[in-house]
Amino acid sequence: MLALDLGTRRIGLAVSDAAAEIAFPAGALERRGLAADVEALRDLARERGVVQVVLGLPLHMDGRAGTGAEAARRFAHALAEATGLPVELVDERWTSVEAERALRAAPRRARRRKETVDALAATLILRTFLARAAGDAA
Repeated sequence: MLALDLGTRRIGLAVSDAAAEIAFPAGALERRGLAADVEALRDLARERGVVQVVLGLPLHMDGRAGTGAEAARRFAHALAEATGLPVELVDERWTSVEAERALRAAPRRARRRKETVDALAATLILRTFLARAAGDAA
């Protein structure tokens, strides 16, 4: 699986193991526009044998969808069309907060890298999805 944390400047990336049990950070992709971003992600999905994409859905704290959520939905639709893969949207309200908190405990040089925050946020999105899927299977 491939998870994405969609930002305005970068897309945080995370991948799962083959059994879809563990999430790993996989860096970040600099944004270059919808078509270029979708093409780069399509290529990455092919290279890694991705069978499903998970995309963070930025909702307001009260659960309302704003402009960021609509942009995520449009991106998910474009990515699904380009890759032929299912794209699942996952509530990401707390992932950025958790990522920042985790990085405060990290070495100083790691905290300065925005890509680290983006990849960690994508990893948390994927962990949330995997945990929910495991709970549904039980």
